[in-house]
Amino acid sequence: MGVRIKTPCDEKMRPLFHPAIEDVRPEAILHALSDPNRAAIFASIMRAGYVEACSAVAALGDRVIPRSSLSNHFKVLREAGLIRSERHGVEMRNHARWEEVEARFPGLLAGIIRAYAAQAEAAGREAGT
Repeated sequence: MGVRIKTPCDEKMRPLFHPAIEDVRPEAILHALSDPNRAAIFASIMRAGYVEACSAVAALGDRVIPRSSLSNHFKVLREAGLIRSERHGVEMRNHARWEEVEARFPGLLAGIIRAYAAQAEAAGREAGT
């Protein structure tokens, strides 16, 4: 009688929660993007089209976000309806749901992203003086 060792493949992966666009709430979006790190992660995903690995967005400026924090940031973005995550082997592909959210709440995301850009520009001017 042999001993069977469980491998990660034996474990059933927990399904990822993605709200239907009709269930996406503006307060969830505002909460998700209220964190500058999450806003930067979301902006990176939008620019790239999709991000295959969390580590691709781990470096934000001069700081590196720990993997555990990254996982939580992706979860908050996903549960707010801002990204869609798909498992591909051991990697997770994350896609922005910009078009869906924009159709439901016209101008909301653009306004938030513009506000962060203006804030960064002002901080850059202050640092230069």
